[in-house]
Amino acid sequence: MARIVMKFGGTSMAGTERIRNVASRVKTAVEAGHEVAVVVSAMAGETDRLVGFCREAAPLATPAEYDVVVAAGEQVTAGLLAITLQAMGVRARSWLGWQLPIRTSDAHGTARIEGIDTTAVLASMAAGEVAVVPGFQGMTAGGRVTTLGRGGSDTSAVALAAALGAERCDIYTDVDGVYTTDPRIVPRAQKLSRITYEEMLELASVGAKVLQTRSVELAMKEKVRVQVLSSFSDAPGTLVVDESEDDVEQQLIAGVAYDKSEAKVTLVGVPDRPGVVAAIFGPLADANVNVDMIVQNIAKDEGKTDVTFTVPRAQLPLSLDVLDRAHADIGHAALLSDAAVAKISVVGVGMRSHAGVAATMFRALATRGINIQAITTSEIKVSVLIAEEYVELAVRVLHTAYGLDGAEPPAPDTISGTAMETA
Repeated sequence: MARIVMKFGGTSMAGTERIRNVASRVKTAVEAGHEVAVVVSAMAGETDRLVGFCREAAPLATPAEYDVVVAAGEQVTAGLLAITLQAMGVRARSWLGWQLPIRTSDAHGTARIEGIDTTAVLASMAAGEVAVVPGFQGMTAGGRVTTLGRGGSDTSAVALAAALGAERCDIYTDVDGVYTTDPRIVPRAQKLSRITYEEMLELASVGAKVLQTRSVELAMKEKVRVQVLSSFSDAPGTLVVDESEDDVEQQLIAGVAYDKSEAKVTLVGVPDRPGVVAAIFGPLADANVNVDMIVQNIAKDEGKTDVTFTVPRAQLPLSLDVLDRAHADIGHAALLSDAAVAKISVVGVGMRSHAGVAATMFRALATRGINIQAITTSEIKVSVLIAEEYVELAVRVLHTAYGLDGAEPPAPDTISGTAMETA
């Protein structure tokens, strides 16, 4: 019938009973006549446990040996799933990253996939054997094990689907699709039957946790159709596809996302002269601090300006230290910070052809007394920074303002995770 890649996350693989559930889903696909490859994550919490062992062994573990240890979690689940499938009468075997091989860069811990040799695995699948592949891992040209970074199993699955020429990549997780916002905040949030790569990429970048950003980027580049499904229900999922597909829903806004992991930094009284912005953001870049929203204002004092931007909350102490040390080059009068902020974003390809999207957002927030501290936009996204205490109110107000409220709340037993939240 078709060649498909099925990917199961850590929650789906958390224990032998859940692995049996996964095996049953794989068996159903095989019995439907599909050629199947399965990509698996480590059991939920296992990677953290292995990382802990590395830290106990040495505070600064050698990156190459660190990867050998943390890649072991996926090796265990791949072997267990293959054993379980065989016990169910399904022909299956595991293929470790070095056995395919999956070639990667040598950036241990954050390696990028450079190519996958599918010759042997395609022959195996054509003969009716299920290929079970551990996600998150690969191999350098020099033969060392590498890992792709947290969430890398999604990227492994999409890359394998592209290399195999699969019809689609089904990613099973603990949510049954992509919702217009977090159903725990807005019970009338609607599940999308389809969403474009661009919308999913923007949502992933501003807080939605359904898919890892790198996997969406790769899917868009390689035109891999991705379907988000639940491991714990048979509810229809959400298909992530190219905007050119005729039946993609062309609604104005696809979703409202929020992110509570950022902090605001303001430099007051910065000299308004050429090179001062570089003096601010150059040292931050050198310290590997990711800067997001940026606003520059004209201060009251002539020749002075205020610069406000956001950084990851976990990097706030580092950011303040870097800026303090760069004070002589910047010349700011004061350095202020606020960690009690949140970013709210609305995303939709319909923004390209409809005016007034931002105005609707600003008006809706203003009517509820929610002050906007910073704004950023892209072709299909508008994001604002607000006080963290107003997050839930802002999400509800915007969801209603853009007409996203459904007629009926989604069934409670079909939502076991959060579609639009970042930790």
